Amino acid sequence: MLFARVMRREEKKMLLRLRAIVRCLLPVLIGAAVLLPGNHAAAIDAALPGDRERARDILETIDDLWRSTSSAARLRMVVTTAQYTRTLVMEGWTKGKEKSLIRIISPLKEKGTVSLKDGNTMYTYLPKTDRVIRLTSGMMMGSWMGSHFTNDDLVKDSRLADDYEPSLTFEGPRGGEKVIEFELLPKPDAPVVWGRIDMVVRTADLLPLSARYYDEDMVLARTLDFMDIREMGGRMLPARLRMVPADKPAEFTELTYLDIEFDIDVPDSLFSLMQLRRM
Repeated sequence: MLFARVMRREEKKMLLRLRAIVRCLLPVLIGAAVLLPGNHAAAIDAALPGDRERARDILETIDDLWRSTSSAARLRMVVTTAQYTRTLVMEGWTKGKEKSLIRIISPLKEKGTVSLKDGNTMYTYLPKTDRVIRLTSGMMMGSWMGSHFTNDDLVKDSRLADDYEPSLTFEGPRGGEKVIEFELLPKPDAPVVWGRIDMVVRTADLLPLSARYYDEDMVLARTLDFMDIREMGGRMLPARLRMVPADKPAEFTELTYLDIEFDIDVPDSLFSLMQLRRM
């Protein structure tokens, strides 16, 4: 059974490679130089090699959109499932690309729960049991506080620009707005679970509009929509992020930035195990 599953995955990957090669050759054969939505990395990179670097620059911008050198924010998370709707209010801090901390301030049941990322390590502090749990790499893709976001999403352990090879697939008007669409394929040694991510950004300011995440079998797993773009902390940002699982389209988690500040003084001591119990 396991061997057969592996073989099926390898066959799918081989088919994807063959499709990419065919799409790469078609523009040459017919003399076309037009970007068509849905084209894969090989076709776009072969025709427009400079677009890969441009796509990487866009990813760097998205990775650091809510970070800068440091940041402090208040957030509200609403989790909607078939069984319940619950709301969490949180405060979070970041420093550089390696340090993140999120603390729940309401409701009372979860108040004081803290998630900390320092370098490549993530911890969760549970105040009710006064325990600090170190999360393994396999736990990073687990649900954060029962939401549709993962631990990795909240503390941004992985970076798109570091872990994926991007390729532009479309640029032009879409739905009445000029957009850039590109496809992300994981680098061979990247510690990620997504087989592909399709992203859409606005051409005018390169702000993200949506991201579609596919599993290793190239089946859509979830969709992230970026909404309510407005000025916050001196920059334009999507203030609301909505994550919808593909297998439960009626469910979603919505994360809203209530306020955010950038480039403030955040001490390194905040991102320490000792500090977790003091918050």
